Amino acid sequence: MDHYQLIVIGSGPAGRRAAIQAAKFGRDVLVIEKGRRVGGVSVHTGTIPSKTLRETALNLTGWRERGFYGRAYRVKQDISADDLRARLHITLNHEIEVLEHQFARNKVDTLRGEARFLDAHTLEVTGDAGEKLCFTSDRFLIAVGTKPFRPGYVPFDGEYVLDSDEILELRDLPRSIAVIGAGVIGVEYATIFSALDVHVTLVEPRNSMLDFIDSELVADFTHDLRDRGIALRFGAKVEKIEKHAPGKCEITLEGGRSVRSNVVLFAAGRMGATDSLNLEACGLPADHRGRLKVDPTTFQTDVPHIFAAGDVIGFPSLASTSMEQGRIAACHALGEKAYDPPEYFPYGIYAVPEISTVGMTEEEVQKRGIAYECGIARFRETSRGHIMGLNSGMLKMIFSLKTRRLLGCHIVGEGATELVHIGQAVLNLKGTLEYFVENTFNYPTLAEAYKIAALDAWNRMPPLDR
Repeated sequence: MDHYQLIVIGSGPAGRRAAIQAAKFGRDVLVIEKGRRVGGVSVHTGTIPSKTLRETALNLTGWRERGFYGRAYRVKQDISADDLRARLHITLNHEIEVLEHQFARNKVDTLRGEARFLDAHTLEVTGDAGEKLCFTSDRFLIAVGTKPFRPGYVPFDGEYVLDSDEILELRDLPRSIAVIGAGVIGVEYATIFSALDVHVTLVEPRNSMLDFIDSELVADFTHDLRDRGIALRFGAKVEKIEKHAPGKCEITLEGGRSVRSNVVLFAAGRMGATDSLNLEACGLPADHRGRLKVDPTTFQTDVPHIFAAGDVIGFPSLASTSMEQGRIAACHALGEKAYDPPEYFPYGIYAVPEISTVGMTEEEVQKRGIAYECGIARFRETSRGHIMGLNSGMLKMIFSLKTRRLLGCHIVGEGATELVHIGQAVLNLKGTLEYFVENTFNYPTLAEAYKIAALDAWNRMPPLDR
């Protein structure tokens, strides 16, 4: 029975960063991954695949050029599911090779198999052929991520009724698709398929979507989706999903309305992938969605020597934050100096168009009773926006009237997930409106929208000497 100073269960963003950080401290580390290769959900079915699919769709359809050449413009006339997967496999292989090299270079041991606790300090790992190995450790980090929520009333078949993992193996591009769930994953896939000229119906039982995003941005985004022909069915609870024949699915909504489509994607939530860990053996509870409760600063669970990080602990469930959580958790687990998680981090939604946000929304500012002013810039107001043929996209900044500090930065449009980092830096460095007004931005760039939005706010704010 081998002993390690740290055992990491899962090799996604949180697990791999934790393992490498621990190895750099000179500790013996083992990473256990039950998937075919290292990388976790992020590499194989989540972050990297969906973003690669998005980029492939935009490139092959000529989406970014349609502002100039019209909606009928396409780079490739007949796009198949195989066309979309070709780039995906190249990207995934590269990501895995980089990760395997990082583990080897830092002398991190890896093992493929399914882990389960035998007691608070012992793990049993079952391999593909049923062989069992046991390991002990002083500290554990659980970073197993999540898996799609699959309720019993949904007739999943892996071909026409799919979850968000199975959608990547779609055999053929359908003429129509119904997406159930207007969360981040549902919105991303709905807009990607729309860019591929697939008719999309987005079904959401709540009366709105993306409630954690500034409402003005959501309104602009929603308008864009409707303008593209995406059918939005908000406030519509699903009563029944039926597959009448191959490629003929029907969703019955509360009130009798129905949605018919070739394919149904069920993307209404995910669950922590903890069901096989035998958590009872180590005295660690999980909630009804399989998620683990941790200290938000140290990522320590209720069992002192067991830590957890990444999607398995819930919001925000981002690859970027998971990486930092894993690194910080490893530091605390091993008694090394650690920094606190940042108060403000960017949230990126890789829809078409992108959405990215950092800091407080206008609703949060109002709730806190802070006197504020907003500045808005439309991408079409920038020269770069005209050059790129952009008809939509906006940047919104919120400033305190008292301190003139930036409180929040919210962007929807092309390149939003890249542009937001300027706002993130100013926000975390406690910068003010004057930074944007007095500094020079490259011209022509979309980043110039920061200055336009700042001047928009400045025009409505009282002068400094008042």
